Amino acid sequence: MSSILIKNAQLVAQDNDLIAQDVLIVDGKIAQIDVTIDTEADEVLEAAGALLTPGLVDVHVHFREPGFEYKETIATGSKAAARGGFTTVAAMPNLNPTPSNVETFKMIQHKNETDGVINIEQYATISEGLTAVEVDDIKALAEAGAVAFTNDGKGVQSAGTMLAAMKLAVAAGKPIVTHLEDESLMNGGVMNLGVRSAALGLPGIDPLAESSQLARDLVMVNATGVQYHVAHISTKESVTLVRLAKQLGLNVSAEVSPHHLLLDESDIDGDNALFKMNPPLRAPEDRAAVIAGLLDGTIDMVATDHAPHAVEEKERSFLGAAMGIVGIETSFQLIYTHFVRSGIATLAQVLTWMVENPVKTFDLQAPTTIAVGEVADLALFDLENAHVITAEKFVSKGRNTPFLGETIYGQTVATLVAGEVVYRQA
Repeated sequence: MSSILIKNAQLVAQDNDLIAQDVLIVDGKIAQIDVTIDTEADEVLEAAGALLTPGLVDVHVHFREPGFEYKETIATGSKAAARGGFTTVAAMPNLNPTPSNVETFKMIQHKNETDGVINIEQYATISEGLTAVEVDDIKALAEAGAVAFTNDGKGVQSAGTMLAAMKLAVAAGKPIVTHLEDESLMNGGVMNLGVRSAALGLPGIDPLAESSQLARDLVMVNATGVQYHVAHISTKESVTLVRLAKQLGLNVSAEVSPHHLLLDESDIDGDNALFKMNPPLRAPEDRAAVIAGLLDGTIDMVATDHAPHAVEEKERSFLGAAMGIVGIETSFQLIYTHFVRSGIATLAQVLTWMVENPVKTFDLQAPTTIAVGEVADLALFDLENAHVITAEKFVSKGRNTPFLGETIYGQTVATLVAGEVVYRQA
């Protein structure tokens, strides 16, 4: 029997106040919660007033293995997730080879289990290589353990492919997750088509590339009844469409990334590829729309789209650089700093976005509350002391984020998975 006693933690109460509690963990599960617990334990973890939450959940990460280990590995990505306070993630399938068949899927799944320090769910592809017209064997992949199906990184260009995938996903009882991108409206763009692209003389991606494909898909969602999830929503039109879909009773959910909540194209300080991502940073009115959508429940959750790249892939012009930024080590901290400390949202809302709704939407086996009998997937956050985001402290191989140098609160003190400490602040 193993035990850990967490002393002097703060928990979020039902009225959103913080209450001081000790938490005893025995054999990976929460055994006791009380104002003071005086008992022997194998280890005492002094929280010193830090916030204790259920482990965070991120349904959109790129761990790059197999195929792109120079960017990230399952080991480094999962350790980065633990540093961010995450205990469960869902890993995207834009890999080489892609998990488009059961054999490859099981190989990646096994690697997730052996190399990961947290719980890693694995996506399978909708179609091989993210681009094939013929749909994968969704039934077999679902039975092998695929959490959902997506061609993230590419939009599904054929309506026929998407419709076939939706029908198979309904039969398998799994969600379809969409990267919305009509290639005929991309224009060879490297940033949002708008004021900044014109000022910088760079080709712009039409926002309609996202919303027009969403409109197409929602008609088929209505026809099939599939569970449909919108990845990294970014335009005001898309928010309006998801809101309407929910009003119509469609089984639709959506996520937004921290960078689309906190930045827009007006923040791009010249030809700086740290601001290059897909979907791109949109106009200020789009940013306002995704914030409003998150606050009113149209958007269900925050997901990082953690996308590490090698340094040389980002130290280029927008025209030649890779798309994407890292985010799993700074996500909670940025949201807490900009939404909770500013009074826009409460801690309870943040935990709904970053724990409860991801678990509920994707039917994950992860705890959403701190209660006796629950698995001890937990995170401790220092809400009082400021911290500067520096690349040197990242655990991820990726350093590519425009938030470098920003002062934030909510640094992770410790992360536990099934009662085992998998990250501890140095």
